[in-house]
Amino acid sequence: MFQAARDESLLLIESTSNQVNQFGGYTGQTPVDFAKFVRIIAEKARFPFKRVVLGGDHLGPQVWRNRTAAAAMEKACEMVDEYVRAGFTKIHLDASMPCADDKADRHKPQADEVVSGRSAQLCEAAEKAFRSLPRGAVPPVYVIGTEVPAPGGEHLESAAPKVTRTSDLANTLEEAKKAFRARGLHSAWERVIGVVVQPGVEFGDTSVCAYDPRKGRRLARFIEDHWTGVYEAHSTDYQLPEALRSMVADHFAILKVGPALTFAFREAVFALEAIEREWLSGRNGLDRSCVRDVLEKVMLEKPVYWKNYYRGDEPTLRLARQYSYSDRSRYYWPHPEVAAAFERLVHNLTTHAVPISLLSQYLPRQSEAVREGKLRNEPMQLIRHRILETIDPYAFACGLCAAQRRRGAGA
Repeated sequence: MFQAARDESLLLIESTSNQVNQFGGYTGQTPVDFAKFVRIIAEKARFPFKRVVLGGDHLGPQVWRNRTAAAAMEKACEMVDEYVRAGFTKIHLDASMPCADDKADRHKPQADEVVSGRSAQLCEAAEKAFRSLPRGAVPPVYVIGTEVPAPGGEHLESAAPKVTRTSDLANTLEEAKKAFRARGLHSAWERVIGVVVQPGVEFGDTSVCAYDPRKGRRLARFIEDHWTGVYEAHSTDYQLPEALRSMVADHFAILKVGPALTFAFREAVFALEAIEREWLSGRNGLDRSCVRDVLEKVMLEKPVYWKNYYRGDEPTLRLARQYSYSDRSRYYWPHPEVAAAFERLVHNLTTHAVPISLLSQYLPRQSEAVREGKLRNEPMQLIRHRILETIDPYAFACGLCAAQRRRGAGA
């Protein structure tokens, strides 16, 4: 929200079907709950909620894929209905995953005809929900398609993922168009603004596959010659600024980023804890936060969020828990023990302001901003500044004026 405020831009925030659904998802939030949650944050940040766009990502039968297709789709339609009624206006229709009675390989996406038919069914539920909203409500826009491999980057091998073939993309669009029109969704098809394709970018625990414009050239030409929408790219985390600019130039107008932001948060917290150790160790009556030790302890006690994602011997697993690009540690910051340690860290370094020379050792760019008078030497300000450094290249790639000015001045 701070980024969008200074760039005077819209802010797109998305939740997935696993995170938020009619039963609460793993966050415990329904779509209405999540919308209220974002609104409260916007009020605290003094960011106009009217500039927030709420999106639903991978909305489909994924959560209920162990049921029959009919049962899973019934639940998925209920979920899409609740998303639209809650004010979500960007809907990613994703019915690519096989259900219990599907004969397809459960580790591969379904055939385009099946996916398109089910996506149109989901869209029909979304359109029905929209018609129930008060006059003047913003009609939903849709994104279709899915990326291969699955989102998140946790299982990346040495080779980059294959770029989507234009022949496959053409078939996806054709089948989707037929399926939408078969259900009378002509108006909705005009609001399909994007399609998810694989541009060849991914990340694993310790590696990042950078965007290669040469491999993306055919996709860029296809959209210029055959379609009026744009591409949506998932797992663009950790791409360098010039790679992001190349992606936007090649019509990847929607760039998804998530773990890179919590990774930046974790980097800043670890840096502040190192500062706390250097600055405050041995002071009488002061309890250090030991936030890294607490985080590791809780992750070992409750391995559910990382054990199926990290592989290797214990030293390798320990490194991954702390430093993996997939950043499974992000699930543990709300845990009461970890949250208490983090609050203690913030309190200690607020009460005892960090010397600039020590700040320079662990957070050099933040130290420079403090010296220039652009940033207050306060823990939360330092953390936010570090996260903004990660978001800024995305704004820059998309041509937002404020980001362009900042980057230009920096150059």
